[in-house]
Amino acid sequence: MNKARINFTPGPSQLYFTVEDHMKYAFREGIPSLSHRSKQFDKIFKDTTEGIRALLGVPPNYHIFFTGSATEIWERSIQNLVEFSSFHLVNGSFSKRYFEVARQLNKQSTSIEVKEGKGFDSINVPSDTELIAITHNETSTGVSLPISFIESIRNENPDALIAVDAVSSLPYPKLPYDKLDSVFFSVQKGFGLPAGLGVWMVNERCIEKAERMIAKGISIGSYHNIPTLLQNEKKHQTPETPNVLSIFLLGKVVGDMLAKGIEKIRKETEYKAAILYQTLDKHASLEPFVLQPEFQSKTVIVANTGNATEEITSLLMANGMHPGDGYGSNKKTQLRFANFPTHGKEQFELLCDTLEKF
Repeated sequence: MNKARINFTPGPSQLYFTVEDHMKYAFREGIPSLSHRSKQFDKIFKDTTEGIRALLGVPPNYHIFFTGSATEIWERSIQNLVEFSSFHLVNGSFSKRYFEVARQLNKQSTSIEVKEGKGFDSINVPSDTELIAITHNETSTGVSLPISFIESIRNENPDALIAVDAVSSLPYPKLPYDKLDSVFFSVQKGFGLPAGLGVWMVNERCIEKAERMIAKGISIGSYHNIPTLLQNEKKHQTPETPNVLSIFLLGKVVGDMLAKGIEKIRKETEYKAAILYQTLDKHASLEPFVLQPEFQSKTVIVANTGNATEEITSLLMANGMHPGDGYGSNKKTQLRFANFPTHGKEQFELLCDTLEKF
């Protein structure tokens, strides 16, 4: 890929602009070959998790673990937090896959499913639900669930654990952690890093549930079960040799974002989303896939491009921009545009100007 091309694919997306310099420093200092039992790694782990807490507003009663990916966390969360049944909100390919993982793990899980491009009006959660699985931002469709809706689920279901997949929305949203129990993301989207690292945040209710399941003799996995992750987190370590380089880079990028300010990042995200939605709304040939404003994602914007998809893609590529393909059955009739902190306002203005010329 042309180095100068702007990558709007929603994952892996464009690298954060400071990553290259941090990578060079890491190789000079031998970071990739550090022992995960060393004092140097202890500091990297501590700095990175403290930075995540500060940037995202994660409260002290949450623990932060590192895994191989967010896909792994789908599986680990079901293994560790569900004895019998979870309930899944499905409105796209990734939320559906989370549900399928639960069924593959032989849980008697259920779901509510709405048409792609739609959100949820109201839901009735079965009374025996142990875990409610919510995908905050559906990467395949560009649907984002309002924070107020997620809070209402907690208010109506005080006993169930709530897990939120925030893979393609963080660091933008200000999540109500006091209403949630488990939040996770991976780094190749909003944090602008190479793929290969998942971040799993859990509160004390999750710790207690995993320990109760072990006490019952239920298998909750091995090296990445919650008690083992917790035991190592207390020492600023991981159970296995992790992706040390990625943890280091995440800490550095989080530090860069803190220096910029999360409120500035949020305002810029909203500005960029607003001008792109405005362009699509006014366009003669294009339109947003998600029509209800309250469900329109600020971080993954999906456009209906119909038979013009290839032509629009060629136009954007000729102007130095790489759009994301539509997902699944919409691959040839939609384009997806990531709106992450690494994408500048000027880049989005160029994108809108180019689309307006079509």
